[in-house]
Amino acid sequence: MKAVGCATPLAYFRLLKPSLMTLKNTLSKYLLAGIVVFALITGKSYAGGFPVRPGRISLSPSATYFFANKAWDADSHKGAFANNGKFSSWSYSLYSEVGLSRKFTLSVLAPYVMNTFSTDLGTSKSSGFQDLEVGIRYYLANINYKYYFSLQGTAILPMYTNTALGYNQKGAELKLAFAGSGHLFGKNSFFILENGVREYFGYESVFQDRYNATYGLTLDKKFHEQISLSVGGFYATSINKDFNVNPSASKNFAFNQVSLSYGHTFAKSLSLFLTGGTFVTGRNTGAGTNFSASLNYRIDTK
Repeated sequence: MKAVGCATPLAYFRLLKPSLMTLKNTLSKYLLAGIVVFALITGKSYAGGFPVRPGRISLSPSATYFFANKAWDADSHKGAFANNGKFSSWSYSLYSEVGLSRKFTLSVLAPYVMNTFSTDLGTSKSSGFQDLEVGIRYYLANINYKYYFSLQGTAILPMYTNTALGYNQKGAELKLAFAGSGHLFGKNSFFILENGVREYFGYESVFQDRYNATYGLTLDKKFHEQISLSVGGFYATSINKDFNVNPSASKNFAFNQVSLSYGHTFAKSLSLFLTGGTFVTGRNTGAGTNFSASLNYRIDTK
């Protein structure tokens, strides 16, 4: 997630026999594992289904840890990394959202990642900024100010040249969201449904479908405590469906993830969210677990 998101998902995993693998090949494939999960996590952490008050500025710094020592191959068969491989990654991001009017919201996401992959053959690291995402959200309609429909367009601009950090291609995304609130078991509840289609432009361009569903409950009458369950995933395809040791050719994969989040509001303008998730199905991607923490600070200028 991006998340999962916040980052360009370029994971391409294939379980080959150790005798056929070199350290270079192994590292180039697995260094992209964390990129996938951060994109999905980010998408869920900053789900934009509900309107933002005009003049309100939201700042959300976050940190995510991802670990994997197994992967799904091209046939969705799960197995351990070769040569006792272990992948871990830390991702840090800053998300900002500004309410421009009752109908429009501006958002900016800037992520930074640090990857480490180690095997019996050695260790490799990769770090740097990833894709800058700038989006405009338009609130299409509402039903009794309880259910909201929105459409968002996002421009994707790489902040790197190292293809271990992303495709190094410009892109665009169009995302539709439906959000609402209600009651369950005497508790206030909410839901957010999102689906975004994304295209990266360039040689052997990549098409992605990113989807997520979240349902949450407020645990107290003062709206200080909440929990939520999310199910989401990625589907990516390209004319290039073959394995290649070059990470920039890793353009064909899919996965689904389940995550649980807890939120606590310290004050009207400050909240903390803790999330844990795991991949449940996949193809050409890592099978890992992730944990994230994010703060949400809101400033009203009007």
